[in-house]
This record gives sequence, structure tokens and C-alpha cells, in this order.
Amino acid sequence: MAKIILSVNAGSSSVKISVYTAERGQAPVQLAETSISGLTAPPCTLSYSRGDQVLDKDRMVEQKVETQADAFGVLLQTLIDDGELGEISSRDDIGIVCHRIVHGGDYTKPQLISDETYHHLEEINDLAPLHNATSLRIVQRCIRELPAAHNVACFDSQFHASIPEHIRTYPIDPEIAHSNRLRKYGFHGMSYAFITREAARFLGKKPDEVNLIALHLGSGASACAIKAGQSWDTSMGLTPLAGLPGATRSGNVDPSLVFHYASDVGKLSPASTKELHISRAEEILNKEAGWKALTGTTNFGIIAASDDPKMKLAFDLFVDRVSSFVGSYYVSLHGKVDALVFAGGIGEKSDRLRRAVVDNVACLGFKLDEAANAEKLDGKTTVKDIGAHAAEGGEGSPKHGVLVCLTDEQFEMARTCAEDPELW
Repeated sequence: MAKIILSVNAGSSSVKISVYTAERGQAPVQLAETSISGLTAPPCTLSYSRGDQVLDKDRMVEQKVETQADAFGVLLQTLIDDGELGEISSRDDIGIVCHRIVHGGDYTKPQLISDETYHHLEEINDLAPLHNATSLRIVQRCIRELPAAHNVACFDSQFHASIPEHIRTYPIDPEIAHSNRLRKYGFHGMSYAFITREAARFLGKKPDEVNLIALHLGSGASACAIKAGQSWDTSMGLTPLAGLPGATRSGNVDPSLVFHYASDVGKLSPASTKELHISRAEEILNKEAGWKALTGTTNFGIIAASDDPKMKLAFDLFVDRVSSFVGSYYVSLHGKVDALVFAGGIGEKSDRLRRAVVDNVACLGFKLDEAANAEKLDGKTTVKDIGAHAAEGGEGSPKHGVLVCLTDEQFEMARTCAEDPELW
């Protein structure tokens, strides 16, 4: 018996719902997708597509939308009101709602949301106050408005449960670290799980046979060393702030920097609430840094296309940081790397960034096919080969592949639910 699955992906300024039909143990089939953007920079806009048909693109939202939960309500009603989407004629038609939860603490696999699970996630909110609380508000709304559906939490951190102890441990007092849950967790796990499986399929290998250096590059950016199909190391840490810079995140900085930046960093931010205990330090490094601080824009496409010195600095800085992680992970994997994989909005779209990174790490045996790199992805091919292929053994022959992957976190969540016998 088929079930309707909603995959809900709540970001800091947007909410996206992908609708799938799935049977137990079978790959989900997407029926529709809808999203609202602009929550932090109104007016909000709505996009909606059913199958290959685009019904709305950046249409102004007339309803009052102030939170992610508000946006979810509008999107849910959009699906129910679509008479052509026969699979959803009422709320009772929805069987499973899977939620992308950024921080899962010690959870190593998706969890059916019960009172106990929900309260545990509330307890770890302070590990990711800028991310988890918004998702939990949507969970609350689903429990209230979709009583017939199973709610499932899929964690961005779960893919990284395989990171070895010597890599995930911080050199601090072990008792304090244990009691306060202070260690590297890693994020973008839904994306990396998808990338691992699809890259392995493309390379003609089983997932547990591939070694990859994967780059999820978007407004939030990270890198991951994947060894035998499992996470070996990743750039994000206790929270998504660590590692690479992003649109508004600083990435790695000297831990003392923030104390020299402002005098009130230890105080709670004015944006703090009973659910969000945000310090000024977290606010500065998460929301007032990154390439927006350097350039005034969060649009990396503008940065990559500009010769303005400020833009060039941000571009060169990002390339340097990405390249450094590629080099580090190459050593950590002992040079046994099947491919370097670019994913995420920037990784998928910016041929200039891909070229700059691959040029930087060419000494490791990576090389681009310039024509393939310049071609835009058609949106239908999940994995594209952009690596050079010189004659075997020839001078300058590349040792490793270079791929682009159109990652799909919503599909990965739905696939996980379709394969979970507890939900059927």
C-alpha cells in the first residue's frame, strides 16, 4: 500500500516541502514541491511545481507569514487546495511527515517523534539554537494539524556517527565534555548520505567501497571525508558554525576573536527567547560574518562574477578555505580517493569556483575537463563527470575523478522513511 510522504526542510529564511508517494522498501516518487522564501527579508514569495509543471514561481504571499511554522501552514494548504494533486485531497491522506532536524545529539538514525523524543530534542536545543527550534515548531504544528500522520525526525548529524573518537573529541576536560555533550557532530548529513550513494552508483561501486572528498557548498558550507562509504571527518563541529565560511557564518576563527570583537559577547542577544538562548557571540559569528560581512551580499553568484576587490577577496578566501580541507582530507584518506565531489547550490552552479579549487589541488592528482565544467547541469542528471581523462599512464594523467552531484536532502529523508519497517 502506497503512502504519501511530506519531506519538510526548514531553513533560516525558507521552508520547502517535497511530496512523494512511496511503497514499503521502494524508492519514493516525487509528485510535487513547494517552498516559501524570504522569511528574514520580506516580502515572502511562494513557488510551486507539480511534476514537470511549474504552477507558481516567486509569487508574493498574501497571507501573514512571520515564522517557519506560518510558512508550513500556507504550503500545506497550497497542496490540499490543488485539485489536480489527487493524492492529497485532505490532511488525512498524508501518512508520513519527515522533518530535517539539524542537530540530533547522540541519535544515530531517524526517530519516530513521540513525547519522549520531542522532549529530548528540546533538551539539546542549546547545541543548535539557531536551527533546531524552528523545525520543532513545525513538528508541533504537524502533530496538531495532521493527527493521522507519523512524524519522523531525520538528523543532519546522524551520517557522522561513524567519525572515529580521536577525530570527534575536543582536547578539553573529558568529564565536562561528556556531561555537556561537547564534541564534533557534523552536519549536512542528509546531503552526504545522498552524495555517497549516488556517486558510488555513478562509479559502478557499492557505497561501502567508495572513498570521497565531498563538498556541500551553499550559504552554509562544509566538507566531508568519506571512507568506505562512511563519514570519516567533516568540517562542521559541535554546531554548524565551525569549518568553512558561509553567507553569514564566519567558519573557523581563533576562539578568542569574538572577545576582541565586542564587549557584550557573553550576554544574551535581544533575539533570545525561552526557546532560543542565543548569545551575542553566536549571533555575531552566525549572522554578522561570512561573505556578507566582506562584500555586503549573500549572493555568491555576484561575488564570483565580479572583479571588485572586496568580491575578489571573498572569492579567494573561500577557495583557500575549501582547498585546505580538500588537502587535509586527502592526507587523512592516505591519498585513496575515488573522486572529489562538488554539491550544494554554489558547488552545483559556480564553474568558476570549481575551476579555482581544482587548480589549487591539482598537485594531488585532480584535473578538470574545462568544457564539461563549463556546461550547465540539465537538472535531470544527478551526477556529472567534469574530470579530465587523459590516456592511461600518459603524462599529466589525473589520478582521481571530479564530479558534480545534484544533491537532494528531501529525497534522502523520504527514502529513509520508505525503508523503515516501523512506519509501515
